[in-house]
Amino acid sequence: MNILPAILKAIEEEGYTTPTPIQAEAIPLVLKGHDILGCAQTGTGKTAAFSIPILQLLKEKNKTGRNPKALILTPTRELAIQIDESLQAYGRHLPLRNTVIFGGVSQHGQVNELKKGIDILVATPGRLLDLMMQGLISLLDIEIFVLDEADRMLDMGFINDVKKVIKALPDKRQNLFFSATIAPEILKLAGTILIDPVRVEVTPVSSTADKIGQKIYFVDKANKPSLLVDIFNDHKASSALVFTRTKYGADKVAKFLIRNGIKADAIHGDKSQLKRQKALSDFKDRKIEVLVATDIAARGIDIEQMELVINYELPNIPETYVHRIGRTGRAGHSGQAISFCDYEEKAYLKDIEKLIKQSIPVIEDHPYPMEVFEIIKKEKTPRPPRVQQKPKPTKDEKIVAAKNKGKKTWFGKRDRY
Repeated sequence: MNILPAILKAIEEEGYTTPTPIQAEAIPLVLKGHDILGCAQTGTGKTAAFSIPILQLLKEKNKTGRNPKALILTPTRELAIQIDESLQAYGRHLPLRNTVIFGGVSQHGQVNELKKGIDILVATPGRLLDLMMQGLISLLDIEIFVLDEADRMLDMGFINDVKKVIKALPDKRQNLFFSATIAPEILKLAGTILIDPVRVEVTPVSSTADKIGQKIYFVDKANKPSLLVDIFNDHKASSALVFTRTKYGADKVAKFLIRNGIKADAIHGDKSQLKRQKALSDFKDRKIEVLVATDIAARGIDIEQMELVINYELPNIPETYVHRIGRTGRAGHSGQAISFCDYEEKAYLKDIEKLIKQSIPVIEDHPYPMEVFEIIKKEKTPRPPRVQQKPKPTKDEKIVAAKNKGKKTWFGKRDRY
């Protein structure tokens, strides 16, 4: 693939020997200077598909300066950190500098890194625009622009921020556009960024990895916690990721697991960046067995040989199911994806199976079979009758009341009794 020896050495040190399909197809095209519209399911190696050729192109041009030459824009903090770590790994034998900026933490350390001069900048939209407004970042020297996880950008409402960033870029540049799904809205956005792009699509849109074994349990909502504990006790997985729809639900599930002797932690948007990073670090180091997450982390967690993903609650957006289970079965490894479905979630399951064009095998032999087959509406408690309030007494009524009590009172300068 004509990759520089220094990069090949780093790749070998990371333990990689064979490129994934998206890497084999995209890397040569990027090295030739083409704009790319890349579509591949999550977990197939998109990060290396753009990181490796960017490192090589910048090394060959051998340009120096304070301002970044490549910008990688990504939706979440976790994903930004992950991409930055990949760049450091693949470029460890190159004289190139990269850094990452994101919100939720003090900008002081990030600004200090920028002042040293960098070649590759990885950023989330909010913090990037904030530092641009302060005049601390210039994008005038950008030669390569990467928009990663474009569909997630749209889902999270970053479209206007992305457009502002694009306006600040020089007109002459190479553009790399990567997404797990290619919806009409994605194509419309790509049309405003890419110039005569080459489309790289190595798997069917919204497909799930072949090496991911999928199962579903029909279970009542009240029995999901007990079933979850039973599954962990049976599987003995060293690492498992559990997805909930809400932040409150993630905390609740994590606490339940801890009470049942399972080392767990939760990660979601309400937690500080420090706590989120600690939870991820503990998970990667196998200090905790289970990480409970909301969908904000669905694209930002890349753990080698992730054994198990559990959808504690099915997502109401079918594409999210693909992104969730894509946390396992990565880089050619096999994995398991287990989903719980209560009666109210059956419509979500129908949409998911329609999207992935397959029926998910049902596990019927388990201790908590579904018993609720209707939506139970809570009866409204009738309001108590409104008590008629007595009208406030007039001044004369107050005077009479005071006389009757045998008390003296003062109602003004002239009236004394």
